[in-house]
Amino acid sequence: MRIGLIGTGRIGTFHARTLRGLPEVTELLLADADPARAATVAETVDATALPSPDALLAAAPDAVVIASATASHAELIGAAARAGLPTFCEKPVAADLTGTVTVLEEVERAGTVLQIGFMRRFDAGYAAAREAVRAGRLGRLHTVRTVTSDPAPPPPGYLPLSGGLFRDCLVHDVDALRWVTGREVASVYAVGVDTGPPMFREAADVATAAVLLTLDDGTLVTATATRLNGAGYDVRMELAGERDQIAVGLDPRTPLSSVEPTAEPRGGVPWDGFLTRFAPAYEAELAAFVAVARGERANPCDGREALEALRVAEACEVSRREGRAVTPA
Repeated sequence: MRIGLIGTGRIGTFHARTLRGLPEVTELLLADADPARAATVAETVDATALPSPDALLAAAPDAVVIASATASHAELIGAAARAGLPTFCEKPVAADLTGTVTVLEEVERAGTVLQIGFMRRFDAGYAAAREAVRAGRLGRLHTVRTVTSDPAPPPPGYLPLSGGLFRDCLVHDVDALRWVTGREVASVYAVGVDTGPPMFREAADVATAAVLLTLDDGTLVTATATRLNGAGYDVRMELAGERDQIAVGLDPRTPLSSVEPTAEPRGGVPWDGFLTRFAPAYEAELAAFVAVARGERANPCDGREALEALRVAEACEVSRREGRAVTPA
C-alpha cells in the first residue's frame, strides 16, 4: 500500500516511523505545512516528501493519515473524503460540534472510511478493563475514577488552538469511559481553575479540572485532569463494582507514592509523556487502520464515536462556565 501522512510534528514523526515499519506499507508519502520539516523526516524514515498536502492528495495514495494541526483537520478530512480515500485522523475531527457534524456528513456522503485516533482503545490495560466489565467480573459497576495528568504545560502558543483542557485532554477519558463501560454519559458537572502559569488565564483555559459524570445506568464517575503534575505523566482508570475493583495504569512507573510505612517504594521511572506511555497503543491503532483500509477489519473508532466524546467535553465546558449540571446535547 501507498500511504500518505500529512503532518510531521512530534506525533506525525512517530506515526511515520510506525507506518514505515508495517510490512503492508510499500511506500510512504509525507507532507507538512512546513515542507522543509517534511523533507527532514522523510530522510530519516526512507519516505518521499511532497511540497504540500494538496500535492500529496494529488499523488493518489491508497489511504491517508492526518496528524497535522487541529485547525486543519476538518478541511483535510473533507478533501480526503472527496478523493475517495480511507482516512485516519488524530482527534478532533473539527474544532466544534457544528464543524464535526458537517465533516462527518461529508464523509458519509462520500462513502469513505474515517478512523479517529483515540489510542487508549488499543492500550492493553484499557482493553482488559473493558473485557472485565463486559464479562460481569466486577458485578454491578457503581463507581469509576479517571485521571489524566500531564507533567508540564504545553507551549503557550498551543493553548489557544487546543480547544481547552476538556476538549483537548479530558475528551480521551470520556472516550475511554464510553468504550470500557458501554454506557452513555447522562449528565456532567465540571469545575476548573486557572491557577499556575499566566498563559492559562491569557488563553481563557484552565490548568486543572474535575468533573462528576453520571452514566445512563446511574454509575458515578469522577474525572480529573491537570497540566501541572510535576511527578510525571499519569493516566489511570479505576473501576469499582459490587464484586471487585480494578485499575488501569497502575504499575511501577505510575508517579504515585504511598506514605504508608509498610508500602513498597515506587520502583520505576515515571512516564515522561503520552508518546512513551502509549507507544504500543499508537502503533496498534495504525496497524488497525491499515487493516481497515485494506478491507480486512471493521473500523474500531469511527467519526461518530469522536462526535459523542466531543458532546460530553462541550457539556463539561458549558458546566464549568455556568456552574450547573449539563446534559450532553
